[in-house]
Amino acid sequence: MTPTERRASGWLASIFALRMFGLFSLLPIFAIYAKDLRGGDSVYIMALTLAIYGIGEALMQIAFGAASDRFGRKPVIAFGLLLFISGSVVAALSDSIYGVLVGRVLQGLAAISSAVSAFTADSTRDEVRTKAMAMIGVSIGLAFVTAMVVSPIVAGHVGLSGIFWMNALLGVAALAVLYLAIPNAPLRDDPPATIRHGDVLFDPNLWRLNLGAFALHACQTAMFVVVPTLLVENGGLPSPEQWKVYLPVVVGSFLLMLLPMVIAEKRGRMREVFLFGIAMLVAALLFGAVTGGTSLALLATLLFLFFFAFNLLESMQPSLVSRLAPPSVKGFALGVFGTTRAAGFFVGGVVGGSVAKHFGHNAVFYACAALAAIWFVAAFSMQPPPARKKEI
Repeated sequence: MTPTERRASGWLASIFALRMFGLFSLLPIFAIYAKDLRGGDSVYIMALTLAIYGIGEALMQIAFGAASDRFGRKPVIAFGLLLFISGSVVAALSDSIYGVLVGRVLQGLAAISSAVSAFTADSTRDEVRTKAMAMIGVSIGLAFVTAMVVSPIVAGHVGLSGIFWMNALLGVAALAVLYLAIPNAPLRDDPPATIRHGDVLFDPNLWRLNLGAFALHACQTAMFVVVPTLLVENGGLPSPEQWKVYLPVVVGSFLLMLLPMVIAEKRGRMREVFLFGIAMLVAALLFGAVTGGTSLALLATLLFLFFFAFNLLESMQPSLVSRLAPPSVKGFALGVFGTTRAAGFFVGGVVGGSVAKHFGHNAVFYACAALAAIWFVAAFSMQPPPARKKEI
């Protein structure tokens, strides 16, 4: 990659990470702190508020991508960040679960993922674009790791409202990065698109990845409807101390994930490593279902296995989409991918809350394991991505 490509890709990945950190920061603490809000004693309303972000993003993802094609990447991303900041402020100022819900809707409507991905595609050559997309994937994993560690500590000092104020400040930081650090993308004289959007919507390989985006984030959100409470009840760890579990297991699993990533990239084993990651996700969820997370050691093992699979898959999927999608409609394909990912976040929270309420915590793990198993079966016949072009 050229210095300009590295600079653009790195800073765009940081915008992605700042926004995703705001999303992930609620996962380890919201189930606990929502009970202090008026109306927050309902598990269903709590789960809906946590997940409503996803439905807003699912509705707007493709629209933001299309708007960025028409009005430019930076203005559309800036508008989305302003929406995200506004939603964070509304939630921070609310003392009821319903006010927080409104703030979460505004945050979700800030669906800039497809526009950021398209900006990244604009700023890089075809032969290095996979590296740039992988940087975004890794940034999401790092944001997740950091949020799992930092959020319980911050919430222990400033409460739930402090988390939302922190999100607002991160949105401001992302705006500054957008206009002060990221160079404008070079103008391109691309030929007219010869592939219709409908061809992308029904491409079997891309839909396997879209299903994966849905399944992975549905499992993630559903799990964190119940895991923070299990750490309190079965692990004896109040929320401000849960970082003592998250830090070692998440960092350790992230470092371990680097080995299969190297195997996938250097040895051309992308499909095999991808299937391995899904299998590990199924195994982690079944482990949680069978053991019930009845001790701190079992919960730590569950989280280690889950984070290993999650970080590996989250790093690989955007890269795979960028390599499998036709160049002329790459932005649209990434928008569809982002929409299904956001839909998974929403459905996972709502269904996870309902399942936990009616059938208990273990049923959540069984339901997620079943969804991940369906994904594995669908992904098994996925064709490997085309070989990389050699760089000159």
